[in-house]
Amino acid sequence: MQLEKIVNYHKALSDPTRMRMLLLLSKGEMHGQVLAEKLNLSQPTVTHHAAKLREAALIKERRDKNTVYFTLNPEFIEASSEASLKFIFAKGAENMDQESPEQGLKESVLRNFFAKDGRLRQIPAQYKKKLIALQFMVEKLEPGVVYTEKEINEFIKQFHEDFATIRREFIMHQFMYRQNDKYELNPPEIWTHWENVK
Repeated sequence: MQLEKIVNYHKALSDPTRMRMLLLLSKGEMHGQVLAEKLNLSQPTVTHHAAKLREAALIKERRDKNTVYFTLNPEFIEASSEASLKFIFAKGAENMDQESPEQGLKESVLRNFFAKDGRLRQIPAQYKKKLIALQFMVEKLEPGVVYTEKEINEFIKQFHEDFATIRREFIMHQFMYRQNDKYELNPPEIWTHWENVK
């Protein structure tokens, strides 16, 4: 795990409200309204903090009609915690910043094409970079969930206004499967992986 990811993990944890949200979510899945009531906060404030936690991959979300439910991402939290300890105590820290060229390209694309709020500034023209951006977005969807076209459009709009183009790209590059206007993630094994593009 690269140093930048570790730093982002700790930034997300550096707010008392976000820590309280994680504590509540450790008891199970909750939707935004319940979190707002328990924390005595407004819904927009909860949405803001949830976005920060989601960007740092500490929580996952799923939509059920107009309600958004949040759950912890315990595997990532544990991995980030362990990576922090290893770095501080220098176990393998000498390799921390020795990124492969592929990893360096991915970090560069995410840094240059995505704004800090997570929105896609523009769809990359270069094929390989476009695949990196598409995969970054599609990884935020839940495997096994069947989405309506409207739900996919709303999901994409979080990142970019041209939802029709991006939705089409998801299908073209095997990230998603479409049947009768229903969309579902394909297994990652059949995605068009940017690492395999020459």
